[in-house]
Amino acid sequence: MTYACDVAVRAEATLGEGPTWDADTQRLLWIDILGARLHTYEPVSGRRTIRTLNQHIGAVKPRTGGGLVLNLRDGVALLDPDDTFRWLHHEPVPGRRANDAAVAPDGSLWAGTMRYDEAPGGGTLSRLTGAGSVETVLDDVAVSNGTGWSPDGRLMYYIDSPTRRIDVFDHENGRVTNRRPFISTEDGAGFPDGLTVDADGCVWVALWDGAAVRRYTPTGDLDRVLTLPTPRITACTFGGPDLTDLYITTARVGLNTPHPTAGSLLVLPAAGKGLPHPSFAG
Repeated sequence: MTYACDVAVRAEATLGEGPTWDADTQRLLWIDILGARLHTYEPVSGRRTIRTLNQHIGAVKPRTGGGLVLNLRDGVALLDPDDTFRWLHHEPVPGRRANDAAVAPDGSLWAGTMRYDEAPGGGTLSRLTGAGSVETVLDDVAVSNGTGWSPDGRLMYYIDSPTRRIDVFDHENGRVTNRRPFISTEDGAGFPDGLTVDADGCVWVALWDGAAVRRYTPTGDLDRVLTLPTPRITACTFGGPDLTDLYITTARVGLNTPHPTAGSLLVLPAAGKGLPHPSFAG
């Protein structure tokens, strides 16, 4: 079924990614990874901003005290409300860049990396606290992507895109154990990319080269497919005052004849009910 998505922000992002709803400012944050741009969008006023950075960015999240945390090519940085920039964890690795990141219920940042050539084992998933401590959780990743938690925080979902799986872990006190497959997209649906978990515990996943977002129940049953007009769907999240609108990022990179919406921020109003986004405790 094709749903009537609206174009929230018409753009030509090379690799649009990482939509995050910032409840304090009532705006959506999203990025263009390869364009090194940080976008903001306020649905009520329609106001937009674009900030160009000096290196590729994998993710942006709000912080509890204001400002932003940035998952950048050379590490994780803090952007203060007064625009002061400082590194929280600086670790440049030749040939490697940041990718998707998520904030856990305890306020820690789970930040992913990958090699530009997407070599297997070249990426990581690390957990960072607001105090700056860093722990590598996974050190054998190709394309670290969507990460999210169940409403009670006891499960963590995770995507390494070339595996064509969403995996699930048991999660407690910032530790994950018992990794196992949750769902697979070996049916040719595309590669799982970013994900979000809704208030019912269902997992919504964007499908790169799949032109769709899928919703899976907590038991792993497919119960909804949102067919979209452009193939490279990268991530999704709920936003708006009631967290009922599904925002979807898209990419143009690698497309010979991009659809007019490729690289734009899409929105499906009243798609469901999302969970509040925790802010980074740093």
